[in-house]
Amino acid sequence: MKNESESQAEDGKPTKEPQLLLVIAIAFVVCLLLSNLAAQKLIQVFGYTFTAGILLFPVTYIFGDCLTEVYGYARTRSVIWCGLVASAFMAGFMALVVWISPADGWPFQSSFSSVYAMVPRTVLGSIIAYWAGEFLNSYVLAKLKVINGGRRLWLRTILSTVFGQLLDTVLFLVIAFAGVLPTSLLIQAAWSGYIFKVLYEALATPFTYLIVNWLKHKEGIDVYDSQTNFSPFKFTSK
Repeated sequence: MKNESESQAEDGKPTKEPQLLLVIAIAFVVCLLLSNLAAQKLIQVFGYTFTAGILLFPVTYIFGDCLTEVYGYARTRSVIWCGLVASAFMAGFMALVVWISPADGWPFQSSFSSVYAMVPRTVLGSIIAYWAGEFLNSYVLAKLKVINGGRRLWLRTILSTVFGQLLDTVLFLVIAFAGVLPTSLLIQAAWSGYIFKVLYEALATPFTYLIVNWLKHKEGIDVYDSQTNFSPFKFTSK
């Protein structure tokens, strides 16, 4: 299997374009948008309170791990930016829909607004936290892959989640709720949410292995980011 970072086969011809990258990218963005919508509801699990989005949001990190492991940091960087733009567009569009006056006789404006009128501060926190956490997750996984020579995928996926989800969780709660909720409640929410997301990904490790191995076999790609520019603001696939 070729190192795609070299981008050319031995005969000098460009390697084939990934066939399944777009499918995985779409699944990633869909999970992200759905988790943001579901986050408007609070749920209680074993006495702990979470946003309903936590049931799906860790899946975006699983997809992020698969993208980075198979296609490399550079391509994953483009997908992360697509997710950010999609989230911002969704938030802006829903704000517009809530603001537009309802039709005469439509009695659900209040209920609709209570669900979809996302607080700007919460949206900002969600977008910034997602952006920073996903990039850190992808960076850690890509670097560890080079250091470990492609071995111990389980270690890379878990450690990247440990760092990425920590940054994501802290940024979101601080930006969205600092000064609004008591500090003790913020710490409790951060700790319980963080532990849940890390355990979620750890338990999904066998599933991640299955996806990664299948994608590598189907695509004939296994990227090592030994010469990649890791700037999150570089928009090319190199």
